[in-house]
Amino acid sequence: MNEESLVLRVAGRPVGRYLTRPALPARLSPRPYLHPVTTLAGTAVTELSPADHVHHLGVGVAVPDVEGHNFWGGRTYVRDEGPTELDNHGAQRHTAFQLRDPDGFVEELRWVAAGGELLRERRTVATTALTGSAWALDFTFSLTNTTRGTLSIGSPATNGRPGAAYGGFFWRARKEAEAPRVFTADAEDVTAVHGRRADWLALAGATWTLVFAGATAATRHDPWFVRTAEYPGVGSSLAHEERLPVAAGGTVVRRIVTVVADGRLDRAEAAALVRKAVSP
Repeated sequence: MNEESLVLRVAGRPVGRYLTRPALPARLSPRPYLHPVTTLAGTAVTELSPADHVHHLGVGVAVPDVEGHNFWGGRTYVRDEGPTELDNHGAQRHTAFQLRDPDGFVEELRWVAAGGELLRERRTVATTALTGSAWALDFTFSLTNTTRGTLSIGSPATNGRPGAAYGGFFWRARKEAEAPRVFTADAEDVTAVHGRRADWLALAGATWTLVFAGATAATRHDPWFVRTAEYPGVGSSLAHEERLPVAAGGTVVRRIVTVVADGRLDRAEAAALVRKAVSP
């Protein structure tokens, strides 16, 4: 398989590598991803196939249940059975770039499984300089149902596993000796932010901070999925309490803007950078 990649830059500095056709086993649900993503000082803030979850692939879009097909990778959570190895993995296939520049791209993808194509995606990614120590990754994905019937998007939570509503945009962050601090504008720690809605959410490691912001009303409506102790990861939940139906020909659009900063930001600094990154 051709592992074509491109490098994203901010003011000439490389800050991310995007792999379009990764050579991965089927059980990892092969899909394009960003890794490594770095701060302007060069600190990597993503991980690829770590030992704790080999199907975590940097930054991208991953959904554990699209009409029963696994586009997340690894085991599938089955109601009343738990995590189960199933031969149900799908793949996201890069088809073309509509735009490809050093500071971003527009990509077309097909989501395919055993029965054929389920979804087509348009993915738009752009980088923006914010300060001398921070930049923003603007990530939009549009999923269109190309089947003749309604597709249903689910998560382990909607299939019976409380607190596990992962699926959608997902960022597997850098793992360090100490778990990162997590906070929003008015809440602190995983128990206060996981599964809740917030305009933005910050993850602060030893020498870096990531601030995730929902940049549309629909995105802000999705609760955050957050892990810090077992592994550091943040996602936006498409199917939190109920499955998300997508009618034939219908489209689901989400946009996440992530501030990537050197240093440990406080609330005021994080909020200021989000306002700058998501300004109209």
